[in-house]
Amino acid sequence: MSEGIPKVSVVMPAYNASQYITATVDSVLAQSESDWELIVVDDCSTDDTRDKISDFAKSDPRIRLIALEKNFGGPAGPRNVGIREARSGLVAFLDSDDIWHPDKLKIQLGVVEDVPSAFVCSSMTDFADEGRLRFEPIARVESSQVSYWQQSVRAQIPTSSVLVSKTLLLKTPFREEPAYKAVEDYHCWLRILQLVGHCVKVKAPLLCYRKSEGQISGSKLMMMKKVLMVHREFPGRSFLTAYVYTLTHVLGGLYFRFLKKGM
Repeated sequence: MSEGIPKVSVVMPAYNASQYITATVDSVLAQSESDWELIVVDDCSTDDTRDKISDFAKSDPRIRLIALEKNFGGPAGPRNVGIREARSGLVAFLDSDDIWHPDKLKIQLGVVEDVPSAFVCSSMTDFADEGRLRFEPIARVESSQVSYWQQSVRAQIPTSSVLVSKTLLLKTPFREEPAYKAVEDYHCWLRILQLVGHCVKVKAPLLCYRKSEGQISGSKLMMMKKVLMVHREFPGRSFLTAYVYTLTHVLGGLYFRFLKKGM
């Protein structure tokens, strides 16, 4: 990267995130890799989210607040705004209530071989109270690959763990229509996989995913209908294939999210 351009741009959509966003930003500040910028895109919050981010920005020039004038009603629009504003050729996503392992960026940057085609994620673990989180050093970095077919069968790419090429994201922006809310990321990863073939998945829980009430992905029946919509509308997929992929997606999700408590 040239002088003055960070290694990675972290994009964080936020809406009424005051309760958890301080802990989330702190997990970025705690990264062992310090060459980053954090772009928080506030979707017209009615709480003090903007004030908290403004305070962070005053004390750390790497942090930037983009205060939207129009509410998108979901994270897709704010993410797309953050992508366009990103100064780095690599973009990482972090939702405003999740938390990263301190070595998250360092480890993932270490496995990126080609910036224009970079697509990396990691395993994750669930949590409800950040006060109980303990981060163990990761002595050995192992990885696997998530293919287009594997992601079609079951979602295996946690959004807050993704590090990806800005070039790819500009080619495959998140769908902002209300119908795609909560599945805009799943759809985006499928489209990127069509371009690059696979996502490198670091086999370590670099992401801690907060389980809380009121999450937009919480309704299982709603999510099943939305996943079916994605598969039905995806180019080249038959009616039967869409239903089969939806069934495997739901069954896999139940197993990994509720029995294994991770992804």
